[in-house]
Amino acid sequence: MHNKTLTALESKRHWLITGVAGFIGSNLLETLLRHDQQVTGLDNFSTGHRHNLGEVQGSMTPEQWARFRFIEGDIRDLPTCMEACRGVDYVLHQAALGSVPRSIVDPLLTNANNVTGFLNMLVAAKDSKVTRFVYAASSSTYGDHPGLPKVEETIGKPLSPYAVTKYVNELYAEVFLKTYGMDSVGLRYFNVFGKRQDPEGAYAAVIPKWFAGLLREETVWINGDGETSRDFCFIDNCVQANILAACATAPEVAGSVFNVAFGQRTTLGELFYLIRDEAAKFKPACAEAQPSHRDFRAGDVRHSLADISRSRRLLGYDPAFGVRDGLARAGEWYARHLG
Repeated sequence: MHNKTLTALESKRHWLITGVAGFIGSNLLETLLRHDQQVTGLDNFSTGHRHNLGEVQGSMTPEQWARFRFIEGDIRDLPTCMEACRGVDYVLHQAALGSVPRSIVDPLLTNANNVTGFLNMLVAAKDSKVTRFVYAASSSTYGDHPGLPKVEETIGKPLSPYAVTKYVNELYAEVFLKTYGMDSVGLRYFNVFGKRQDPEGAYAAVIPKWFAGLLREETVWINGDGETSRDFCFIDNCVQANILAACATAPEVAGSVFNVAFGQRTTLGELFYLIRDEAAKFKPACAEAQPSHRDFRAGDVRHSLADISRSRRLLGYDPAFGVRDGLARAGEWYARHLG
């Protein structure tokens, strides 16, 4: 693990992870428990899974698992948020309804979770006097601004209800700092992928969805011409960023937002063949698969690439895994669980 991350975990702290049964939340839980931290987790299982928690438990000693307290509850309920924040040093707020298409289908539900739920958590963290509130922001906040790479200070107009909610999170966090002195840090995630990312359902992320499709010999669809590009970020990089953001001491960190990515662009066409190569290691028949194309998806940006220099400078963020390395590390898990 990254040396600065290890240093940050030398002191024993009490962490709250919202969305703890989800993809990113469960990976954060695994890392924190492995380093003998005290963790409270909150989830309502709307998109997270009990089996994610079970998998983490299976990788822990009984002593490590005993440091985990789980609350089944909803961030839309303020008393639940208050209970979850009790005695906590750091909040890692991952709970949200992701997906641009889902927000277009049901903007009210997305708003209730991502705005009302977020505000509940901010209020609860403020009242509990947590040291720092780190939250999952989103690269969707860059909206229609065409510039590449994306720098934190320059955003465009949002292109979906989801993007609006994530931008509102940043505005609320900024206001809470100015009004209440509430210390928060936003992490603008760029297409995070890795183990325990759900391949099922209409709103599944592209990497597990394609990996599962190849292993199951199903049609793999590319939305558009395959030239759409993204900055794919392996989960270990994301975990590092969360821990560093919670513990960073530079005065400019409080109230700021940071890009969390690898800093390289991969087209969807390139991504397909990278995934195909990994899948073929476990199922040789995948080696001849070809993608099918359909229309572009509403609300999607054409290209995305992060400038991570600010994260490097102020957080000490140093992502070790590009998309090829990340896929190689995640491939065995995908093959074991998605085939």
